[in-house]
Amino acid sequence: MCIGIPMQVVRLEPGHALCAGPGELRRVRTALIGPCQPGDWLLVFIDSAQEILSPERAREINDTLALMQAALAGEACAEPAFALPSSLSRDDLLALSGRPALPTTGEPV
Repeated sequence: MCIGIPMQVVRLEPGHALCAGPGELRRVRTALIGPCQPGDWLLVFIDSAQEILSPERAREINDTLALMQAALAGEACAEPAFALPSSLSRDDLLALSGRPALPTTGEPV
């Protein structure tokens, strides 16, 4: 499975963009998205940009990836500060990671 990572354009090069992402700079092909500008957010799969994102959508994807990473690490997940794009609830997301649904009594996870 391939997961798209939001990355922000730092500098343009012919046919490519130097992008900043989680802890890295990466040279990304831009042939599939057309013109972009420094500051734009791109959805990057491996080393190829697939889509130009709004800053809000990039933040939602990054927050969703952080929730998934925390759930897979067995950490308690905070309630997301946005509606999940897939309309999954927090309990649905936890169930996908193999964790049980949250208690309804307000007990900590």
